[in-house]
Amino acid sequence: MIGGISWVRAAGCAASLSLLAGAANSQQQPDLGVAPVKLRDQPYVFDTAEQHGISVSVAVRGLAHPFSFAFLPNGDALVAERSGSLRLVHGVATASQDDKLDPTPIAGIPERHAQRTSGLHDIALHPQFAQNSLVYFSYNKLGEVIPDSTPPGRRQSAITVQRGRLTSTALTNVQEIFTGEWSTGSSGSRLAFGTDGLLYVSTGAPFGMTTAQDPGSVYGKILRLRDDGKPAADNPFATQAQARAEVFTLGHRDQLGLTVHPNGSVLAAEHGPNGGDEVNLILPGRNYGWPTWTYGRNYDGTRLSAMPIVDGIEQPLVLFLPSIAPTGITIYTGDKIPAWRGNLFVGSARIGEIPRTGGLERVVLNDTLGETRRERLLGALHQRIRDVRQGPDGLLYVITDEDDGALLRIEPTPL
Repeated sequence: MIGGISWVRAAGCAASLSLLAGAANSQQQPDLGVAPVKLRDQPYVFDTAEQHGISVSVAVRGLAHPFSFAFLPNGDALVAERSGSLRLVHGVATASQDDKLDPTPIAGIPERHAQRTSGLHDIALHPQFAQNSLVYFSYNKLGEVIPDSTPPGRRQSAITVQRGRLTSTALTNVQEIFTGEWSTGSSGSRLAFGTDGLLYVSTGAPFGMTTAQDPGSVYGKILRLRDDGKPAADNPFATQAQARAEVFTLGHRDQLGLTVHPNGSVLAAEHGPNGGDEVNLILPGRNYGWPTWTYGRNYDGTRLSAMPIVDGIEQPLVLFLPSIAPTGITIYTGDKIPAWRGNLFVGSARIGEIPRTGGLERVVLNDTLGETRRERLLGALHQRIRDVRQGPDGLLYVITDEDDGALLRIEPTPL
């Protein structure tokens, strides 16, 4: 909250100047959050519930606002920077942990992006990557300038998925396999291959976009595609007139996390507007409520929904109040941190609308995916956590969305 004006009792001009200065200060945005924190080179050690002792260390730094990362079979990592660069980090999830950021970006990414909500988003490897070397990536392709836009010069965008074959230094034979309709609003997206071999794509419809409820639009949806980008034949809206055949679920706001549980369930993390963040179990043809039904509020604190629980609207698997700004998610299946096996991890950019309060949420799920308890991790680092993945070495890794972004390694350690 903004502090009240201090009224100075003085005569004439002095009183007027004090009043004017106080009024001007009352209109300023309060200075929220702690000062920016630079990660140290030495590992951080924390005591945590169920795993009494974890070490968090910087594997590499020098990344420009990374959005996602994926591990190659040899333990190297591909990192997608929002600016449009695809980076290679050598030796991350290997026995030597000989981490090194390659100074030259991977060639073959078709566009660079300057618009705030556009850029390179998620990357995913084909399930048969070892045989075909196919890498998939999503981004918002930019189009024509929007007349009278705010800010001026803002351009239309369209969610797009491309794929290419990875060599040591480049993506080759890059193809555009899916694109959505042009839109005046956009958000991030995520990719995940299901146990059915199909590609799931999350799209957003934030800020009251009614397209989330329209099956004729790809925005505010989970899409389900074949590996060549064509709609899966048994998608629930495939035969409905005026609907996009790619649509699998609808009624989503801003989905920045997507993963597949070992039991085959697809889980997606979704931003509420101000609170009401969710992790949803994705089921074919279901409606998840946005923009009519939500646990979140407007940014001025007023309610958006009088009653978020109604028939025909799916309830979240996990609900976050206040907001945690959820990002990438994963299920830990490794053996290096056995106390966390089967837990859901959710990246967090900030909590309660306060800058530099990001962290990592650990949610314990039972055999029916019901939440039994949760724990917040890494808050002391004061970083925007943008993605979380399990490495082929069985350790957990997160990436920070900062000017000097870092790939962090989490491993067990004696206290």
